[in-house]
Amino acid sequence: MESTRLCQWLKLNLVVIALVFLKAEAGFAPITIVQSAVAKGAVCLDGSPPAYNFQKGYGTGINSWLVHMEGGGWCHNATTCLARKTTRLGSSTKMGDTLAFSGILNDNKQFNPDFYNWNRIKVRYCDGSSFTGDVEAVNPETKLHFRGARIFEAVMEDLLAKGMKNAQNAIISGCSAGGLTSLLHCDRFRALLPRGAKVKCISDAGYFINVKDLSGAQTIEQFFNQVVTTHGSTKNLPRSCTSKLKPELCFFPQYFVSQITTPIFFVNSEIDSWQIKNILTPHMADWRECKLDIKKCTPTQLNQINGFRTEFLKAITPIGNSPSKGMFLNSCYNHCQTELQELWLYSGSPLLAKTPIAKAVADWFYDRSPFHQIDCAYPCNPTCGNHVLEVLKEDDLEL
Repeated sequence: MESTRLCQWLKLNLVVIALVFLKAEAGFAPITIVQSAVAKGAVCLDGSPPAYNFQKGYGTGINSWLVHMEGGGWCHNATTCLARKTTRLGSSTKMGDTLAFSGILNDNKQFNPDFYNWNRIKVRYCDGSSFTGDVEAVNPETKLHFRGARIFEAVMEDLLAKGMKNAQNAIISGCSAGGLTSLLHCDRFRALLPRGAKVKCISDAGYFINVKDLSGAQTIEQFFNQVVTTHGSTKNLPRSCTSKLKPELCFFPQYFVSQITTPIFFVNSEIDSWQIKNILTPHMADWRECKLDIKKCTPTQLNQINGFRTEFLKAITPIGNSPSKGMFLNSCYNHCQTELQELWLYSGSPLLAKTPIAKAVADWFYDRSPFHQIDCAYPCNPTCGNHVLEVLKEDDLEL
């Protein structure tokens, strides 16, 4: 027992040391509070103004803009939204003055060779709806504001005024709930920018799929139904989807991605850890060890995880094979790969076709070469191995 505890303690401390080392290599971006948004009703759950962190571009990147949407799950009723209201996921008053920029946001050419000198922004997530909500009324008891769509508009307006209106290159990206945001708002983002600009979208861990959990329940579909109802999201979801399907289905990219006209790159695990934990096996106590460390899964559990992979691959078929659609789908058990330096570009980063994510994305964006790679089933890829880091950084909320 004591030796087991010692091993766990050593593993945890090695991970913490690694994260501290990587954070030291990241730059820090100051926060910008968008005070002008309040008059437009574009506010966080608690009524505070929205915010973003910004590092200005320079040199060849002076007219290039990368707008990265923060992730952090969703709140689906008054209780869960109230729980977020007093955290950074519901109030800009709880956000720090600076934020570490790593991975795709890193300002170090060694670790982010193609985007390091761009204007790099991380839009903070404080609405709980992937920036789709818009309810005018404010409950006098909860004082919750559901205004995610207004936040998106207000922040973009602020960035356009700061020079994004002159962009020659632009990307909207995001991780998790932010990765879904980058898909839901992809064409809208493109429409804001000059016609001659090169504009593309990147979704990291944002391709949530509609499957039943292992008990046979439609847990995730019911959850998104509550998100849409609570936040009044329907009018801000893709009309090409809501005109044909129930609005909650339009939170699943498989039902609307084929209608997006702007080029998109998808970075995703085929066995995304958040989806395994929250979509496939919610509230299943016997999966606890497996969900925390895939190496502790039983053969039966691994078969069920790879069964999820099969469903995921079916769900991505609407993406198609067009060169405008890039794809880096690996079988690493993680969630979000573009924000973490050790996954984006570092010694030991995950590879597909001997290529790290950073190079695959950049080659696709600059039209140097297309990239459309789907990994083999777990545990075939020897470059995977960051599941412990992923578990410690998990921001998304359990369903």
